[in-house]
Amino acid sequence: MDAVFKALADASRRELLDRLRAENGLTLGQLCERLAKSGSPMTRQAVSKHLAILEEANLVAAVKRGREKLHYLNPVPIHEIAERWIGKFERSRLQALSDLKKDLEAHDE
Repeated sequence: MDAVFKALADASRRELLDRLRAENGLTLGQLCERLAKSGSPMTRQAVSKHLAILEEANLVAAVKRGREKLHYLNPVPIHEIAERWIGKFERSRLQALSDLKKDLEAHDE
């Protein structure tokens, strides 16, 4: 579980997971394109390095298809963290606090 927390600690890796959640099965090149279009460009080498860490943490699974390597989000480790840590601290109360925070932030804007 330490590898999962280490992988999730980096904002760039969380961004890659968000991209794969939105559109699963992307190649390295497609991920770089999506990041550039979203205004968060990253070099191909940086994306490759972050994907390796995400694969090591079992958060991303890669499947070779011909010459391409497709990357898929594996949500199971994140679910296990949620069950182990968030469920333990009463999810409903945390959700109420989160909703309150969002409401207050919406009124500030």
